Amino acid sequence: MCPQHDAVTIYYLEQESASEMRPKPAPPEIRVRECTTKQWMYNRFLYQWVGAGWQWTDKLSWSNAQWQAYAESDALRTWVAYVEGSPAGYYELQKHQSGAVQIMYFGLGAKFLGRGYGGYLLTHALNSAWSWQASKVEVNTCSLDHPSALANYRARGMTLVRTEVRDD
Repeated sequence: MCPQHDAVTIYYLEQESASEMRPKPAPPEIRVRECTTKQWMYNRFLYQWVGAGWQWTDKLSWSNAQWQAYAESDALRTWVAYVEGSPAGYYELQKHQSGAVQIMYFGLGAKFLGRGYGGYLLTHALNSAWSWQASKVEVNTCSLDHPSALANYRARGMTLVRTEVRDD
């Protein structure tokens, strides 16, 4: 999820079984819906909207054709969380040929941080990945992401498998 940046620590996490998940219950006001009609411009909007506060820059230079190939691929699925009719956050899952499902992007909009939605949205993402017959679920986060990101992944039962520091 993190772009390359000066002195960034990248954390690679995984979950090897749905039984490892420690769910967080849904707040009553949140609704999460899958975007079954794929629209690459919506994925681009979500990426820019959520990622603006966390220096997500790796896809900002992509062409429309690159965005369309990525977001409308059969191997990518997108869910959006709504609170009071407004998008509150989103996540994307990508299934690899190995059967592993990676949480490609995950996050909340700035107005929805600190309201207890992240733990539930991650629970939803993990449940969606396991429902997609994942052999395991993978994610990476980094030191540029929200300060609670790593703790949220671990609290939901994901295991830190590798840490890498990049100075590029």
